Amino acid sequence: MRRVLVTGAGGFIGRHCLEALAGRADEVHAVSTGPGVGDKGVRWHRADLLDSGSAAALIGTVRPSHLLHLAWFSGHREIYSSPENSRWVRASLDLVSAFHDQGGVRAVLSGSCAEYDWSEGLCSERVTPLRPATTYGAAKVALFRAYSDLLERSQLSGAWARVFFLYGPGEPEKRLLASVIRSLLAGEPALCTHGEQRRDYLYVGDVADALVALLASDVTGPVNIGSGEAPPIKELVVEAARRLEREELVRLGALEASADEAPLVQAEVGRLVGEVGWHMRYGHARGLDRTIDYWRGRAG
Repeated sequence: MRRVLVTGAGGFIGRHCLEALAGRADEVHAVSTGPGVGDKGVRWHRADLLDSGSAAALIGTVRPSHLLHLAWFSGHREIYSSPENSRWVRASLDLVSAFHDQGGVRAVLSGSCAEYDWSEGLCSERVTPLRPATTYGAAKVALFRAYSDLLERSQLSGAWARVFFLYGPGEPEKRLLASVIRSLLAGEPALCTHGEQRRDYLYVGDVADALVALLASDVTGPVNIGSGEAPPIKELVVEAARRLEREELVRLGALEASADEAPLVQAEVGRLVGEVGWHMRYGHARGLDRTIDYWRGRAG
């Protein structure tokens, strides 16, 4: 791996990918709409990829051999229904096309488990239908299909990373684990649904390792990024509370769960483990500790 460009590098996943890339690339270039965060050895670029011509200008300046495209609309709850999703489909295609035209070697784009039909439960890249229930999921499917068409018509090597559920330092504070930990640190009740929903959660550091390993590999096509396990989410919540010695503040069932919420969403990770060769480095034990330390520091 030589010159890597990471878009969305200042975001939740992106900043962890920069850490995972250390020592695995001759040069690491990062782009965001704001200032860089000072990572040692990372060359930062400021660009708004939604602006016409910015993608081509960025690729022309950096001339990367490898591309890890993570940038997308970042609104937390709005992301699922926002019309901004369609703008990011076009912007992403412009970026990949410019990368291809400038002689790029390999690209990995970030997709989502929201592309799948969640009624299937266990989601497999080769078997599970793509039947998104949200605008966000539909936009990712549209980009996946257009990107796949480009790969078929070119010599560009590429993969599509379908990321499942994640948590960790830098997570938006209204997401499940972040909101629970923040409430417990403040000595306030952590209000949750019944927590019986089974979800495939993975610590963001492990997600970043998987993305970087996929970029360094020659595996092509869609690859699930998850743990391959989906215990009830209440187990993760209770474990976080136990580590904070605040189990009595967890209020399971205090919030109403959606009536049409899928009971199980789990990644089949045979490609990630068997073909990419990824193995979990942090796991929930270290992941929860690092996440709690992050929010404790923020509260302090």
